[in-house]
Formats: sequence, structure tokens, C-alpha cells
Amino acid sequence: MKLSELKVGQKAKVLNLNIEDKQIKRHLLDMGITRGVIVKIKEIAPMGDPIDIELRDYELCIRKADLTQIEVEVIK
Repeated sequence: MKLSELKVGQKAKVLNLNIEDKQIKRHLLDMGITRGVIVKIKEIAPMGDPIDIELRDYELCIRKADLTQIEVEVIK
């Protein structure tokens, strides 16, 4: 499943970052989106982009296009 497919309030564990652009991948890794981290969807903008996620005790707003390249496993 892709991180962009989650609904508000859902949690998931990051499995893989399938990002071709090395600069974007490095930027997301630097912000803490690494394999194994738990993320929660906090809010989705009215037009669907960007998406506010919570991880490691802080929040990030990330473009939906970047989130579509992150594979996750939903946590119940």
C-alpha cells in the first residue's frame, strides 16, 4: 500500500522509499521518513494536497506526489 492511500487517523509502518530523485529521497530521509518508522495521517488539505503526517513526535506536510512513492504496511 502507498502512504498517500491512507485515511486521516490511520497509522502505518514505512517499508520502502521508491523515490528515483536522489535529492528528494535524501530530504525525506533527513526528515525522519526511514524504513521501519511509524507514521500517522493527521490531516489532508481540502484539495487533497499536501498531507500532514506525524512521526517521531513531530508533524510534516508533504506533497501527495512524494507520498505515492512510499510503501507502507497499515497498523491496526
